[in-house]
Amino acid sequence: MWAILLGYLAGSVPFAFLLARRAGIDVRVAGSGNVGAANVLRTTGTGRAIAVMALDVAKGAAAVAIAQLTTGGAALAAATGAAAVVGHIYPVWLRFHGGKGVAVAAGVFSVLAPLATLVAAGVFLVIVWSTRYVSLGSIAATVALPGAAYLSGDSGPVVGTASGAAALILFRHRANLRRLRAGTERRLGRRAGPSAP
Repeated sequence: MWAILLGYLAGSVPFAFLLARRAGIDVRVAGSGNVGAANVLRTTGTGRAIAVMALDVAKGAAAVAIAQLTTGGAALAAATGAAAVVGHIYPVWLRFHGGKGVAVAAGVFSVLAPLATLVAAGVFLVIVWSTRYVSLGSIAATVALPGAAYLSGDSGPVVGTASGAAALILFRHRANLRRLRAGTERRLGRRAGPSAP
């Protein structure tokens, strides 16, 4: 149980908020209002966004790696990874207003299901490269992950966690889906100001 709590606390460290705040930006109200690397990119630039993404991936991977050192097996490691994703999306430190979970999920599943994560990462890169929509790439990768985990022979707890994480991440992207359908979603490289929706 302590590993799951640790996973949540690790996931809830709001690196996007902390690094953007050093530039005088509160990502909760600037740009899209999302506490994640994509909004840091739009509001503060590439350097901090890369740092945020790396730290978010690392905290997800570290949470699962630590859980794997216990005797809880695959089920505990998967539950800890799920807790890290939930912590990122609903961090206690920011009154449960967090990011969308993509980067931390990438870290979690890079340890739990490395082959499936490579497939999902490939989907993400192809979609973003061809459309310049980070949100569309994130959605496509999220949808691809559970199936890739199943086809690559990952355990039931891992496939189940991938499915649950995908559902939660898709829920967090519902506004992006509406903007994609309306043709108003921002493309990669477009800066956003504090009044953007």
